Amino acid sequence: MKNTCYLFIPLVFTVWLSACSSEPQNGKEAIPFSYTDQNGQPFGTDELAGKVWIADFVFTKCTSVCPPMTIEMADLQKKFEDEGIQVEFVSFTVDPTIDSPEVLKSYLFQFTDDESNWHMLTGFSQEEIEVFAREQFQTIVQKPSTSNQVIHGTNFYLIDQQGRIVKEYNYVDESYVEKMIKDIKKLHK
Repeated sequence: MKNTCYLFIPLVFTVWLSACSSEPQNGKEAIPFSYTDQNGQPFGTDELAGKVWIADFVFTKCTSVCPPMTIEMADLQKKFEDEGIQVEFVSFTVDPTIDSPEVLKSYLFQFTDDESNWHMLTGFSQEEIEVFAREQFQTIVQKPSTSNQVIHGTNFYLIDQQGRIVKEYNYVDESYVEKMIKDIKKLHK
């Protein structure tokens, strides 16, 4: 009987812990921000309030991951439009000293002709974007002094209508689009 008690306590504890985690986890709420978009206009959390949005980090002089990431975002924009899924796209530059609004606008139009729901943001210092990426999205942004390339994360982030980071996706994962669509549809219910 004594041994049964020792087996029963861990079982009860495990069930109790799993019950606690069955509630949906709310992501970290993004701190309010307002930066400058590709049209030279202020854009930030006020304009995104009540909307689902997808964020990423790119820069226009990138010679590796940014062009494929931006192609993927453009594909998402088209796919979501075709399926009637309402989403805003927000790309934060990780090289704000180079990426002015004009440079970002020119870059964006290499990938899409629809900027109605895609906002490429600048208007912050290098240090600000490094801290913002780390503290809000738990991702790295670092510009080495010995290179014109910026080290940065390559995930896409899904943010809900309350500004909470819900999930992140690796854009090279073949099944991420289907997962993202399911997750967005849940948010719109």
